[in-house]
Amino acid sequence: MQKSKSISQIQAPTYGNLITILSIDGGGIKGIIPATILTFLESELQKLDGEDARLADYFDVIAGTSTGGLVTAMLTAPNEENRPMFAAKDIKDFYVKHSPKIFPQCGGPLGQAAKILRAISGPRYNGKYLHEIVRRKLGNTKLRQTLINVVIPTFDIKRLQPTIFSSYEVKNNSSLDALLSDICIGTSAAPTYLPSYFFQTKDSDGSVREFNLIDGGVAANNPALVAMGEVTVTPQIRIMTRPCYCYLMHTITRSHIKFHNKNK
Repeated sequence: MQKSKSISQIQAPTYGNLITILSIDGGGIKGIIPATILTFLESELQKLDGEDARLADYFDVIAGTSTGGLVTAMLTAPNEENRPMFAAKDIKDFYVKHSPKIFPQCGGPLGQAAKILRAISGPRYNGKYLHEIVRRKLGNTKLRQTLINVVIPTFDIKRLQPTIFSSYEVKNNSSLDALLSDICIGTSAAPTYLPSYFFQTKDSDGSVREFNLIDGGVAANNPALVAMGEVTVTPQIRIMTRPCYCYLMHTITRSHIKFHNKNK
């Protein structure tokens, strides 16, 4: 089993002419569904390759939108030993433990009235707990430090266009080298549920770039398609001459794996 390494350049496919892409859809608290599936998948891989096996060892690219972006970041963030900071089971436990505080529920007639008032006045949740826990979990890890290539779509409400945080793009655009925590908070900011998220980065020349982000699903709700687009335009890989398998995890109860563009 090949161990993950922090990318200093665009990586060639891990498995020869086969490019493996894990794509994780959004869905808020429903992120517990793909987290559960990924926990099972990782446990099966550990039976084959040992307890240290992690999903990042088996994929060239992991992509995710909204809560799927958070799962993506947690799967690929490095620890001090340059191995994945979180196992898949840790991510499932994260959703079980923290979702009630991220999305607190108000009971009774007064609770329903409070929901209506919040819906009229602004987002249903203030996002403070989400921001705090994501920053605590991911620390100061930046996009360029992920163990394998990642693709996380967001939408910038000031520029009125998608902003794709991609390992492929950050090599040529250092202004995209944001904290993973900021990227995750941005792509998770679903309209009407959580407030938009503002932060800044500096490029290699010291120029400041502002981001005003909301849920990536607003404009790019299919992270598998975005990831394949990022891979396709990368000259080092020349995807058009190779088969590309895309593993698509749905955040619905009837989750299943699909294969796209399967050429033999």
